[in-house]
Amino acid sequence: MAKNVVMIGALDTKGEDYAFVKKRIEAEDFKVIVVDIGVIGDPSFKPDIDADSVAKAGGESLASLRGKGDKGLAMAVMTKGAAEIVKKLFKEGQLDALFGMGGSAGTAIISAAMRALPLGIPKVLVSTVASGDTKPYVGTKDIVMIPSIVDVAGVNAISAGVYSRAAGALTGMLETEVPEVATKPLIAASMFGNTTQLINQCKEIMEKEDYEVMVFHSTGTGGMTMEDLIENDYFVAALDLTTTELADELCGGVMSAGPKRLTTAGLKGIPQVVAPGCLDMVNFWAIDTVPEKYKKRKLYPWNPNVTLMRTTPEENAKLGEIMAQRLNHSKGPTAIFFPLKGLSQLDSPGGEFWWPEANEALLKSLKQNLRKDIPLIEIDANINDPIFAKAVTDKMYEFLSGK
Repeated sequence: MAKNVVMIGALDTKGEDYAFVKKRIEAEDFKVIVVDIGVIGDPSFKPDIDADSVAKAGGESLASLRGKGDKGLAMAVMTKGAAEIVKKLFKEGQLDALFGMGGSAGTAIISAAMRALPLGIPKVLVSTVASGDTKPYVGTKDIVMIPSIVDVAGVNAISAGVYSRAAGALTGMLETEVPEVATKPLIAASMFGNTTQLINQCKEIMEKEDYEVMVFHSTGTGGMTMEDLIENDYFVAALDLTTTELADELCGGVMSAGPKRLTTAGLKGIPQVVAPGCLDMVNFWAIDTVPEKYKKRKLYPWNPNVTLMRTTPEENAKLGEIMAQRLNHSKGPTAIFFPLKGLSQLDSPGGEFWWPEANEALLKSLKQNLRKDIPLIEIDANINDPIFAKAVTDKMYEFLSGK
């Protein structure tokens, strides 16, 4: 049975481009289902799902959107509707891959539809904004964005090549066989450069116990991805030992994972062992990008592109409240481990970020705000010391074995 490629785009302004790609994909013996999201004019060819159906899936009719003439409203409605349409097609078994092309507005709508699909479904988006910051479009999903080079505004000597190779990328994904990979029960773990030693030790210990540890870099997107995959039942437990993204969320750093961070494992009820790894630092890009209000703070250039800022006792007290508030909602086995000799590689006795009073403020805040039945275990070690790795993995194994 031929696989179905869903193409979603504005056929009123980009119909020629879509007709070209449709023909290329059909030449490879795939069935193409076209979804129109154009609001202003009529499509240049008949889609399988028209713009009015998309608008109604978003809560308005196409006639209503045209009558109101509110571009912001039209964007919101078509974005919601496009996501609902592709979810329905996927649920009905009519979607094996999703393809789209557009400028900034089209990219926003199409990428929202792509983010509504699970991992593993091929998603290719040709976009005029693909060479910039793609985080708002990709989010935590496996979306391939290809720079359009020229505007998506007709087939020419350049765009024909871009479109053809993008179509080839999509069909190649569909034709690629994914081998069966033997897997053990998965444990999510959070890591940063400053806690690499810890996580490597934990990984080695847990994998000897016949678990597989999947590591996420706590760079904002990494934490968001981990939370999403926990929510989608990929993991049996979480070793959430590098919660540094909370500090970026609080202080306006560049690696915040948002308000969902440190919530999902608890709400799912899976075992979680947590530590305040790297809560001694906030992340900014190159040192000249650090906000003016922080210029006189303790700063450390981790590399030419990343600058770390030491958190203060006041910030750490607030971070203790935030950690406790989020963990207090946990429905499953939960424990926090606190390393008394530092929260990171830099925060160790004699290190650049060693500040015992700041760490004490964090510990005191956790003690004051944490739910009384959640253990807070103090370890007289740095977070990267072997004794700390053994303590957290012993507790995790205790949770998993039910002893």
